[in-house]
Amino acid sequence: MLESEKFESNVRNYCRHFPKVFTKAKLCKMYTPEGEEYLDFFSGAGTLNYGHNNEYIMERIINYIKDDGILHALDMYTTAKCDFIKKFQDCILAPRNYNYKMMFCGPSGTNANEAALKIARKYTGRKNVIAFMGAFHGMSLGSLALTSSLFARNGAGVQLENTIFVPYCRKGFDSLEYIKMILNDDHSGIEKPAAIFVETVQCEGGVQVADFEWLKELDKICKENHILLVCDDIQVGCGRTGTFFSFEQAGIEPDMVTLSKSISGGGLPMSLLLLKPEIDCLEPGEHSGTFRGNQLAFIGASAAIDYAIEHKLWDKVQNDEKYVKEYIEQNILPINNKIQYRGKGLIFGIDFSNFNNEKLTDEISKECFANGLIIELAGRKDSVLKIIPPLIISRDELTAGLNIIKKSIQACV
Repeated sequence: MLESEKFESNVRNYCRHFPKVFTKAKLCKMYTPEGEEYLDFFSGAGTLNYGHNNEYIMERIINYIKDDGILHALDMYTTAKCDFIKKFQDCILAPRNYNYKMMFCGPSGTNANEAALKIARKYTGRKNVIAFMGAFHGMSLGSLALTSSLFARNGAGVQLENTIFVPYCRKGFDSLEYIKMILNDDHSGIEKPAAIFVETVQCEGGVQVADFEWLKELDKICKENHILLVCDDIQVGCGRTGTFFSFEQAGIEPDMVTLSKSISGGGLPMSLLLLKPEIDCLEPGEHSGTFRGNQLAFIGASAAIDYAIEHKLWDKVQNDEKYVKEYIEQNILPINNKIQYRGKGLIFGIDFSNFNNEKLTDEISKECFANGLIIELAGRKDSVLKIIPPLIISRDELTAGLNIIKKSIQACV
């Protein structure tokens, strides 16, 4: 740790919140060299839906390495990539009657959003896009322009342009009527956008969950106005909300979908853009990247799909959602009537914004860590405690983590 503190850039973040050196991890737990055990309710910010070192997935990755499987191939044809494409089409897209082409963009979710931006602007011939207040879409310049956090935006060092921010789905303000007004009023002063980027659950925005009817109406507005709808499913896709895609239950089919984080199954870098065939307008090589062909990620991604189906993982998430809701309502909300919560599947936010103490949530997170639980913050002024454990978590582990949260809140409120 001393070496990191001395030589690693000041920009390091999570290690400041969880100041321990970790050496091993298995499924839902992380370990220090001294043998200290921590329950993981962070999951690499949604990257570890299948847990740390899931044996089912890791066995395939290790066997591929032992067989001298190719590791780097840019976007050349490989068995690892071709097998994943077939697996994804047959097991994920076809059963849902979705018709998407697949674009491998690079190692991180922001690469997929950057590609979606390029396609939207080239296909429509328009520059503007609409994003929502509370959104997080990445830290590279194009994605950062879609991200609303002033703290993150200030790091760009340049003006971030061509994005109109609209309030997200919330009570007391009809954001969809506002969008309609922008589009229909020839004095709105806002040019028609190429696309609207949306997260069905705003994770970094404080676990804000969009209503299904709101999403359906947003989809309708886009279709009626020939605007591309892009769903950023990077953090809440891959089963996090109880279905593989977070938008499934709303009955919509976005023009583009961005995936990353848990798509690789084992925490390996990978991002994927799904796009309707008719908007596949980039020329060969017009969007590229050295690491868009992570072969180990393809192996892990194929194994993750098999694991989820064989273990009925998405059904488990739906059952766990009911349990977490019940626990929060019966054990955490009664602690103080100022506490609020939101959530879907296995992502929940406990909101402390009604308290007159901006440091309270950080104090609770530190208390959780002192008691063996890793959990991060989200939302405006980091006022939300974000519960996002691996989807494979056992009921006993889930209860143990929730009990630590309860005791930590009681100790701090």
